[in-house]
Amino acid sequence: MYQGKDDFVIPFKKGNILIPKNINMNKWSVVACDQYTSEPEYWNQVEEIVGDEPSTLRLTLPEIYLESDNVEERIKNINSNMKEYLDKDLFTEYKDSLIYLERTQSDGKVREGLIGVVDLEDYSYEKGSQTLIRATEKTVVERIPPRMKVRENALLELPHIMILIDDENKDIIENLKNKVSEEDKVYDFDLMMNGGHIKGFKLSDETSDEVISKLEVLADKTNFEHKYGVSDKGVLLFAMGDGNHSLATAKACYEKDKNELNRYALVELVNLHSSALEFEAIHRVIFDTDVDDLIKSLYEYYDINEEGNGEKFELVTKDMDKVLYISNPKSNISVGSIQIFLDEYLNSHKGKIDYIHGDEVTKELGSKEGNVGILFDAMKKSDLFKTVILDGALPRKTFSMGHSNDKRYYLEARRIK
Repeated sequence: MYQGKDDFVIPFKKGNILIPKNINMNKWSVVACDQYTSEPEYWNQVEEIVGDEPSTLRLTLPEIYLESDNVEERIKNINSNMKEYLDKDLFTEYKDSLIYLERTQSDGKVREGLIGVVDLEDYSYEKGSQTLIRATEKTVVERIPPRMKVRENALLELPHIMILIDDENKDIIENLKNKVSEEDKVYDFDLMMNGGHIKGFKLSDETSDEVISKLEVLADKTNFEHKYGVSDKGVLLFAMGDGNHSLATAKACYEKDKNELNRYALVELVNLHSSALEFEAIHRVIFDTDVDDLIKSLYEYYDINEEGNGEKFELVTKDMDKVLYISNPKSNISVGSIQIFLDEYLNSHKGKIDYIHGDEVTKELGSKEGNVGILFDAMKKSDLFKTVILDGALPRKTFSMGHSNDKRYYLEARRIK
């Protein structure tokens, strides 16, 4: 926890960053492994595009294959490909560096980011943790061991981790466009499969130091308490955006082998207030349940009203479609309060929950016999940090950050052995 400037070190710093040289970068860079998990045709197309050329496709394991029969063989191939790429001197190493990047998304919006390393000593995914780096959604610990198998013998890490900062003045990352020039550029190319365009710039030592100083101000405990109206809470400086299970895996590998390389993880910092970053609601549908009993139990669990008093949600069944409000919520946001109820209810009553994107499909499914649909407004970005500070990690599937093709692509790497 932050005490004072003299004894405080920001858990984000420059790293030794590897970027490939003299290759086709469009074929090198592929989307995060946790995307398109139900669409084998996407990954088949990526396979065709890449062919035999160097690619992060050969260094990562798309999660669509995580439970396949040949997963062990795939992991062995990943490790041998990493060794081959290093032996072939495929990379330029930018020692002790930060990389500023501009990602032009498929919708034309530009999302700025900053590549560096975070200190895993300052990260915890445990609910209620007071660390500087925290999970925003519940971490499913069962998802960590299969991912550890991919990382524990790997020579390199490649991040699809995006970590958020709460900089409403847009002074830390967005301001870097004024500090770089063409001479600083380290990559500039189109991303495959409708991923948009990406440019990266190596920051000077002076600019890097300025970034760290501004992050220190963001982490100042007095500023923090004033900003969020809290006291007796640990400073939350970095909140997970994407890739929480990857960072949790890095943490688990570090706990198993506490060496200096393992202590850090390569990540991209993004400002929560970036205009290119959009939060989308994730709705709930409960299938094959006793609809009347579920609704009766919900009204007994919370004080529900139709007058606009409290947290808003929409309830859809075969016979109704109502906007309702919870006047005595158990979370800072309605999706959290409803999830608390559903977790308890479904523990002892029949019904299966699924998490659905899109209003129309949720209403369509919710209005079928034996189903209940529950819809939410998209979470306000400004609520994210305060909710994590007050509630701890949010329920899983609270919000989604953008479309699949706008997720982070693998590009930079770092030695972890």
